[in-house]
Amino acid sequence: MTSTNDDHRHRQFSDSDSESDHGHAGSSSLLHADLSNSIFKSYLEFTNQSSPSASDLSKIQSFLTSSSSGALSCLICLERIKPSHPTWSCSSLCFAVFHLACIQSWSRQSSDLSAARATTRLPISSQHASEISTWNCPKCRVQYSRSQIPKHYHCFCGKLQDPPSDDPWVLPHSCGEVCNRPLKHNCGHNCLLLCHPGPCPSCPKLIKSKCYCGAVSEVRRCGFKNFACNNLCSKRLQCGVHKCAQPCHDGPCPPCAARGAYACRCGKERQERECHDREFRCEGACNRALKCGKHRCEKGCHEVSRAVPPWDVYGDLQNRRDQVVPVWEPQERDLACERKCQIMRDCGRHACKRRCCDGDCPPCSEVCGRKLRCKNHKCPAPCHRGACAPCPVMVTISCACGETHFEVPCGTEMDQKPPRCPKQCHIARLCRHGSNSKPHKCHYGACPPCRLICDEEYPCGHKCNLRCHGPISPPNPEFTLKPKKKKSIHQAEYTPGSPCPPCPELVWRSCVGQHVGADRRMVCSDKTQFSCDNLCGNPLSCGNHYCTKTCHALKDLSATPFQKERSNSCEECHLPCQKERRPTCSHPCPLPCHPGECPPCKVLVKRSCHCGSMVHVFECLYYNSLSEKEQLAVRSCGGPCHRKLPNCTHLCPETCHPGVCPSPDKCRKKVFVRCKCQTLKKEWFCLDVQAAHWNAGSDPRDIPKNQYGIGLLPCNSACKSKVQVVDSELHSRKSKVMEEKEPETEKNVPKRKKRRQQVQEGKQISRLQKIVVAMKWILLIVTLVVVLIAIANYGYKGLMWLSDWMNEVEEQRQRRTYRRV
Repeated sequence: MTSTNDDHRHRQFSDSDSESDHGHAGSSSLLHADLSNSIFKSYLEFTNQSSPSASDLSKIQSFLTSSSSGALSCLICLERIKPSHPTWSCSSLCFAVFHLACIQSWSRQSSDLSAARATTRLPISSQHASEISTWNCPKCRVQYSRSQIPKHYHCFCGKLQDPPSDDPWVLPHSCGEVCNRPLKHNCGHNCLLLCHPGPCPSCPKLIKSKCYCGAVSEVRRCGFKNFACNNLCSKRLQCGVHKCAQPCHDGPCPPCAARGAYACRCGKERQERECHDREFRCEGACNRALKCGKHRCEKGCHEVSRAVPPWDVYGDLQNRRDQVVPVWEPQERDLACERKCQIMRDCGRHACKRRCCDGDCPPCSEVCGRKLRCKNHKCPAPCHRGACAPCPVMVTISCACGETHFEVPCGTEMDQKPPRCPKQCHIARLCRHGSNSKPHKCHYGACPPCRLICDEEYPCGHKCNLRCHGPISPPNPEFTLKPKKKKSIHQAEYTPGSPCPPCPELVWRSCVGQHVGADRRMVCSDKTQFSCDNLCGNPLSCGNHYCTKTCHALKDLSATPFQKERSNSCEECHLPCQKERRPTCSHPCPLPCHPGECPPCKVLVKRSCHCGSMVHVFECLYYNSLSEKEQLAVRSCGGPCHRKLPNCTHLCPETCHPGVCPSPDKCRKKVFVRCKCQTLKKEWFCLDVQAAHWNAGSDPRDIPKNQYGIGLLPCNSACKSKVQVVDSELHSRKSKVMEEKEPETEKNVPKRKKRRQQVQEGKQISRLQKIVVAMKWILLIVTLVVVLIAIANYGYKGLMWLSDWMNEVEEQRQRRTYRRV
């Protein structure tokens, strides 16, 4: 059982592991909805929507939905039932869920009230009344005894006390185990659902059951074992003679409807009747001979004693009168007088008519039935003496819509006036305002006229500012009062409205050329056209330039014939094309000015390769349509780069490429390496030579070509002896050179003057220099004066222009107050 329960629980909540923590509430409600649909789908396939099983399933679904979504509420306190609140559910009919504290208080109060009533009405003690007191469910009113007042918090199935409320995998107020409650109809099976609210569904076990008539056996669900086989029932009816001719059905068979001739109880009369109604009494007296042999029975038709059947008595009376009549012994019983009382009752209109009356006649039980003063009804009271009471019927007098009404005694309604109704009138208006008009109260007759502005839109776009002059709705015939006398009622027609006048608005109307600043203020309904003295300015057919003719009407296919006569075509453009090409290039378009895009550029352009050893020729359109990466690939010549590497004296061995040569420090060329005295020599790779220079602290890029690789090898003893000889020779040569240069330097250096002579020479300024300084000052002053005059002149002009501009802005603002047509 535990493994089955775990598997069931795992199937229910297997998809919720993927949900996030913050969306657990929303996902759980959706999950419960999906689970309820999947659980009850198989049940609903076998049930009808109107059957009790379907109602039970709907209850379970509603309880599950409300519990999972947190919408379950207590019907006593009207508060929401949280998962942590102890609860109690009705297990008899409604299965409603309540707070445990609320239902305990409700049940105790109801039991105490029931005990108090029993004490006052019955001769019992208060203790006994308290023991037999009952209380009802707040919803379905099912009775419970005082001993059934809930004391503990149990799960829905009742197995677990105080079920956990912090388990997210279990339904609130549920134990999470199999319900295991006995199913209804005492089929012997238990509920297989997990602990759930509401009634248990029908039993799903498969059993072999018979139809209602017992003729057909089938394997069906235990909860739906009762079925009809569509054959005839053929069960023996109550008469014991005939069989049921109805199709296989549930419940007892209907009464036998076979017709035949049957005798009454005394056997004198025979009638054709249905089998189930074969016993009846005739209207004659019994007239059988009594035991005394002298008198006969004066009672009505009744059964004959078992000793002497009725047909034997009748046979002796009719066929063998000379023989001795058999004696019939009646049943012993008290006989009453059969005479009816003829005393008038207290109403004075009807006799008592009671059999064997002792004179104390009861009140008359007949209805009075006399016509009342209202002339509409008869007296419904028991038959009485004197005048009848007023008519108890109340007549309702209502307003036109029927919402407001009052009642008056029957017979006085003709003199009453209808009440004033505070409700709004529901007659639809025929004008354009409709529901936007001011509502008015319910009334009889025609509605008042609409008091809103017409607001009808003209073809020009303006709206009518007059009061609404649309049609007025007719009075609704159902709302008119009924006349006191019969008169012919004519159906009222609606009052037609008047059309709106021509648009009286003043607008700024443009000239025929639609020029800005040439507008005139005109009445909107006046359609007179005019032209101004400005140039046309309409775009030409090329779409790039504008017409330079005087203002004229443009050609329009939808214009009237008169307008077409006044319209002139704009001039034609003969200028060359001045558009910028797409994609952008520096070559002009060879076509004249034209609309649309320019044709593709076919001019040949030259571009050198990356290494500079070759020049490529491309079409301008083709080259500019390529992306930057494609242009770089096309410009490559495919040969060696032939550019000098930055870190050595060799050329780049890569194929022609853009940008800096790759891997400049990985040159594989062979280089001769020497010692400082250049005595020793070896062959290294260029990259090793660069590394050796970097390790020695020198930059290979700063080393001359003739010194590249020199000094990287260490000198030996032979090199040292050779260096000493060379150094002595160099020293002797340098000493000779220095001696030769000393007399030349002494000749070229001038003698230093004394300080006093330098000061005197500095103070001597020529006359020409003074004139130049004076001219500079005069030129500077003239320039300053000219600048000040220019600033004053242009400042004045700027102020005047600013004033004119402000005036123009003010005029444009005034023009905007009227709409342009």
